[in-house]
Amino acid sequence: MNRPSVPAPAPDAAAPTGRGGPARTRILLADDHALVRGGVRLILDNEPDLEVVAEAEDGAEAVAEARARHLDLAILDIAMPRMTGLQAARELSRIRPQLRILILTMYDNEQFFFEALRAGACGYVPKSVADRDLVQACRSAMRDEPFIYPGTETALIRRYLDRAEAGRALPDKAITDREEEILKLVAEGHTSKEIGEILVISAKTVERHRANLLQKLGLRDRLELTRYAIRVGLIEP
Repeated sequence: MNRPSVPAPAPDAAAPTGRGGPARTRILLADDHALVRGGVRLILDNEPDLEVVAEAEDGAEAVAEARARHLDLAILDIAMPRMTGLQAARELSRIRPQLRILILTMYDNEQFFFEALRAGACGYVPKSVADRDLVQACRSAMRDEPFIYPGTETALIRRYLDRAEAGRALPDKAITDREEEILKLVAEGHTSKEIGEILVISAKTVERHRANLLQKLGLRDRLELTRYAIRVGLIEP
């Protein structure tokens, strides 16, 4: 399917080079925790071929930065306010199809891996191993190679073979993008009226989506929706 063309952003100042070598990879880093951003930035900026040139506190800000800057790679936390990393990845894949994307996550979860690929990411890295694997993941992304952090390949292959043997398909997305937006806002404590104002829809429409969520996911109330949102990485506990 052809993606709509989007004008390229105005170029920033010339990218610095690493010790006389080629231009460094220009990275956008999005995470709602300043300490995490600072630690990750130290790891990346210490490499001669990598440089963080922009930071964002949430997915919406990450999209805005990508529209305004010339970037090579976006590293997105999976659970952020306003727009999650997966939601931002989908939008970035649409407006900047040449931008490589990595998902940074607290969660080691098979579903996240497949969701990240569907959203346009070329891999994801748990924060617990970021100091060890993130640099390699960045370089793999820039070579257009998918990155699966060490220790996950065996589990993913085993699960895939188990599913194939049982005649089951790979996991599909359980809910729609709109339902995901509403689930995130419900879990953040917003009322139906507030959600309607944020998404520019009626409170009744919000209630209908919430009822569909409860039915699809086999849940009973807001508390269980919130627990589910934490488990799938839409919000952090």
